[in-house]
Amino acid sequence: MEIRITEAAQLPVLFQQRLNSGDVEGLLALFTPDATMRTTTGAMITGHAALHQEFTETVSAAAELVNRSRHTLLSADTALLVTDWTLHLTTPDGTRISPTGTTANIAVRTAGEWRFTLLNPLGIS
Repeated sequence: MEIRITEAAQLPVLFQQRLNSGDVEGLLALFTPDATMRTTTGAMITGHAALHQEFTETVSAAAELVNRSRHTLLSADTALLVTDWTLHLTTPDGTRISPTGTTANIAVRTAGEWRFTLLNPLGIS
């Protein structure tokens, strides 16, 4: 059952839960159809098909995400979500790594529900 996301601050928590459970479709439900993401490699991807591929690869690397919300700034139907993160994952050669960073994400509210529209896990880097 899909939950209604009525608070922007729910998004980082739900993203963590769904990534850690391997729920790629659930992750996509957190995004607007035309959402854009700057990946941790610096590539820019747009739309659900590209996000689906990125999240599938992340899940297949035995990813475990830990998010810690720093700020949620609201202005009408737009939110800036700043979140510290650690992502534990396994590289193709079997090495377990744990990169960290701080996101600067934008969410929008449409029809009373919040969705990510722009993700930047590299923050200001």
